Amino acid sequence: MTPPNILMIMTDQQRRDTLGVYGCDWIPTPNLDRLGKAGAVFERCTVDNPICTPSRASILTGKPVPGHGVERVHDNLPPDEVLFTERLRREASYRTALFGKLHVSSRLKEEHERHPHDGFDIYEWCLEPSVAIGSPFNGYTAWLRETAPDFLAALQRNGRGELHHPEAVHMSKWAADRTIAFIQSMKAERQPFFCLMSLFDPHDPYEDYPSTFRDRIDAGKIPDPVVSRTEQPECVVREQQGSYLGRLGDFSPEEIRKIRSGYAVSIAFLDEQVGRVLSALDDAGLTEDTLVIFLSDHGDQLGDHGLFVKGVALYEPTVGVPLLLRWPGRIAAGTRCTALAQGHDVAATCLAAAGLSTQSCPQSEDLVAMASQNTTRRSSAICAYRNSGVNESGSFWDPSMQATMARDQRFKLTLYSSNGSSERELYDLQTDRQETTNLSGDPAYATTELMLLNDIASFLQHEAATATPRATSSIPNATQRLRNRIK
Repeated sequence: MTPPNILMIMTDQQRRDTLGVYGCDWIPTPNLDRLGKAGAVFERCTVDNPICTPSRASILTGKPVPGHGVERVHDNLPPDEVLFTERLRREASYRTALFGKLHVSSRLKEEHERHPHDGFDIYEWCLEPSVAIGSPFNGYTAWLRETAPDFLAALQRNGRGELHHPEAVHMSKWAADRTIAFIQSMKAERQPFFCLMSLFDPHDPYEDYPSTFRDRIDAGKIPDPVVSRTEQPECVVREQQGSYLGRLGDFSPEEIRKIRSGYAVSIAFLDEQVGRVLSALDDAGLTEDTLVIFLSDHGDQLGDHGLFVKGVALYEPTVGVPLLLRWPGRIAAGTRCTALAQGHDVAATCLAAAGLSTQSCPQSEDLVAMASQNTTRRSSAICAYRNSGVNESGSFWDPSMQATMARDQRFKLTLYSSNGSSERELYDLQTDRQETTNLSGDPAYATTELMLLNDIASFLQHEAATATPRATSSIPNATQRLRNRIK
């Protein structure tokens, strides 16, 4: 069988409940909804980590967090790790391209140095519009320098303070334009391609959206933040009080609605760009031969549970992301998959589609097979936070905070630990979808809590077993060994 083209579209910080195919009625996403309806909608996709760098390292290597060792936002992917794109290029002769954000290593590392095994023939990198503008890898900067030097100067002058980027020069528009040009260039080629269109939106600070799209959102439908009904763990409270975005209590209801509105407008705009790219596939006659994958690296609390952005609190707005697959002839249109998918499953999916072995990422599962069978090998999905994010001062939390979450088809348990103490949260996602009532310690749910705790313990045991030893060793050779037997 001829391997398919693979188009992967990834957004940044987009929670699952922001698409119409997941029941959202306040953000217009007609193009992504059509994509989902033409293939598979994964209803329970969980990220491996709620922070950009570790999550993306898992997606691109096919490994859970302990497998690649990138635990925190400023960590760097070890040089011997291989992105699955490198294998597509080297072993299956794919033409590979990146347009936008990679972030499998820290921004300071990627600004100056490519990973030796990133696997991209075309590497037009951009972390976000106003960051690392001087990087030699910044494709967006190079494009602005040629097409919109005045806007580039404004970005250099104002940074994130440059608001409401015009449609014509927006980073999402640039990434779509470059992806379309790449698709057109591959139309007459017999070589299969892999293209990663990786957007910064709808990531904070929420006000880079084009002002011309503001009216796409019905302000009257913007939901209010979810409020927890039970006492929250100390780690979650610390995140609330020290979030790098600010404390929820310091924002007025109008300011929170403004944040939610800006987030929504960014999604409406990126949806239009996705529609342009999918139309380009149609125009090139490549739709039937292309596997399309859409996902995000993690979500955003948007004020839910007293929290902003993402961090140690592993509630669904942070860890539950959209995942859509379309592959005509291989995935039935209208498929709703409830199996426990994870971000690191993308690697095995792309490798298997290309006819390659997935032994390099044995814990990664083929999402195409998962969609058709609606089943998975794992008993629960695991998300692991390892002091991964930063606080209001821009530094890592001290004392450090850890959180490990396991969810099955109905329940979710999170184990929080810091400074020698631990706390748990257990939620019934069937009867309490907004996670407002903690059931941990309730005798009626003791069996469920113990089963999920065992899954967490198994993960922690594997994590400890695979950790790099800190101590060195001096191992005796055959002549230096002591005789220990006494009989």
